[in-house]
This record gives sequence, C-alpha cells and structure tokens, in this order.
Amino acid sequence: MNGIGEGIGAAIEGGLLARAVEPSQGEARQQPHTPTACLNCGAMVTGVYCGQCGQKAHVHRSLAAIGHDIIHGVLHLDGKLWNTLPLLAFKPGQLTRRFIEGERAKFVSPMAMFLFSVFAMFAVFQMVGLTAPADFGRGFIDGASGGSAFETSIREQMTDLEKERDNLAKGDPRHSEITSELAALERIKRNGKRAADANTPELTLTGIDWLDEGVIAKWKKNPSLMLYKLQANGYKFSWLLIPLSIPFVWLMFAWRRQFKAYDHAVFVTYSLAFMSLLFITMSLLSLIPGGSEWAALLFLVGAPLHLYKQLRYAYGLTRFSAVWRFFVLIIFSQIVLVLFFQSLLILGAF
Repeated sequence: MNGIGEGIGAAIEGGLLARAVEPSQGEARQQPHTPTACLNCGAMVTGVYCGQCGQKAHVHRSLAAIGHDIIHGVLHLDGKLWNTLPLLAFKPGQLTRRFIEGERAKFVSPMAMFLFSVFAMFAVFQMVGLTAPADFGRGFIDGASGGSAFETSIREQMTDLEKERDNLAKGDPRHSEITSELAALERIKRNGKRAADANTPELTLTGIDWLDEGVIAKWKKNPSLMLYKLQANGYKFSWLLIPLSIPFVWLMFAWRRQFKAYDHAVFVTYSLAFMSLLFITMSLLSLIPGGSEWAALLFLVGAPLHLYKQLRYAYGLTRFSAVWRFFVLIIFSQIVLVLFFQSLLILGAF
C-alpha cells in the first residue's frame, strides 16, 4: 500500500476512534415528528432515542444515509468540532478551564480530540512522504562508527588488485608486489575491525542487561523491520504520552491542592492534540515552495506561545508563575519524549 493509501486509512481509523468516545452534539437536537414505536424493542418513543433500548427513533434505509454516516462518523463534522478548534488554537487555557469546570456538551472531549488529531497527523505524514527510511541493511548498525564504509573501501582496493593481477603476464614482477599489497590490506582490514569493535561504546537503553541485549540483538538482526515497527508503534501507542506526562505536570502543582490529576490530564491531552494539529499544518506548509522556513517559524513561535497561554489561563497563574513553570515544563517535555522513545524501542522488540 502506498503512502496516500496508508494515510487515508490512518485518518479514517483516527476518526472512527474519536467518534467511538465522543457522542454527537447535533444528534441530540433532532426531534422526531410524532411519537412512534421503537423499531427495535417496540416501546413508545417520544424523543430522539428510545428510552428502553437507546436506539434512534428515526432510522434511514438509503445509500445516501450510509454516505452521510461515513462522513459524519469519520470526520466528526458537528457543532462540537467547530466550537472546540478555535478555542484550542487561540484560547487553549480557556478551553481547558471551561471543560474542567463542566462545560462539556459544547466541546469535543480531550481524548476524542487527541485521537483524531494524532491519527490525522500520521495520515498527513504518510501522504506527504514524511516517514523514516526502512530500506537499509545491517550496515546501519554494524557501521555506525564508520566500520562498514572502511571495510567496503578495503574490499574495493583488494578487488582492483586481484583484477590487475589476473591481467598480468606470467613472470611479471608485479605479481609479487600485488601479493604483498593484498596481504597488507588483509591485515589492515582485520586490525581495523578489531579497533572499531573496541572503540564502539556498548549501547544501553534501560540498564537491564537481558532487556538491552534482546532489543539490541533484534535491531542488529533486522533493522528495517525494527524501524517499521517503531513507526507503526509511534501512532498506535501515542496515548502513552498522556500517562507519561501527567506526573511531571502534577509535580509543578504538588502544593496547590485545588488542582487534581484530572485537571492535569485534560491539560496534557488538549496540549498534545494541538501539537499534532500544528505538525499537520507545518507538513502542509512545507509542500509550498519556500514554505519550510514558514513552517519552522510557526513551530518556533506557535508551540511555546500556545503552551504558555494554556498553562497560564488553564490554571489561573500570574505571569511569573506561568513563566517559570513554562521553562520547567520544557525540560519535563524532553524527559517525556526520551521515555516515550525508549518505550517504543522496547515495544518494538516484542
């Protein structure tokens, strides 16, 4: 399957997952024309849904209805999305605070927004070709310190000398010179490999010997497969960023008991959803001639500004409190990314 096909599939998957955790706002406003018997259980229905089994009072039986359900279910095009996106982009702190305080029917929930935006981000990455290469062999691992290129150069020299020797006439004194040169290159090759092995630091991921050895062994055996699994797990386990981030946010407010773990979860999830949407915008901008510079500028300005505004207004902080927590959160974010990447490496080994 090509990148566009995989991208469309990822977007549909994200939309369906978001739809599964988020009810529609528009459906709640519809009213049946007259009371009617439920087609599922037979009970009298006076509202949109049956009070006994929960089925809709009005059901469709047309291809147009199926098309409508697909578009509505996948893209989640209802009033909630259009209420949520402007606040998420420009007033994230207000959105976070209003959702925490109970205004939830108007907005897409943090988890639904996160699921849709993350899957949409990976879908766009696939379609624009922003994926890591997966067509390398063992040289990526074995030659990390330059050993593979060194051995290739030696082999090429030896091949050239052997060809030259085969073309020489019998009794040519050059035969003995080539033989000596080949022997010297063979010694250099052996000594160079031993030196590279001795100078290559041992890679450790967790400090647990059996786990590190298992992960590294699989990367050496088939790095292409491992990188593919790393890419696939990147969006399948992207939700791990939420539980990894919450403890660090809690640390910044540990002495302020009015903020609960739920508040931090909403803050983190909406923030991650925005970052995913930001990366989508950046990747699309990069397709425009000269758009890469604008994409970089958007990230350098938009990401920190959004994080600061959300932090300050979601928690009702003063400028000073928001600023120092902002810089601490930047450090914590890097730690979370390292933990997340290590988790993906370990998950990819099983």
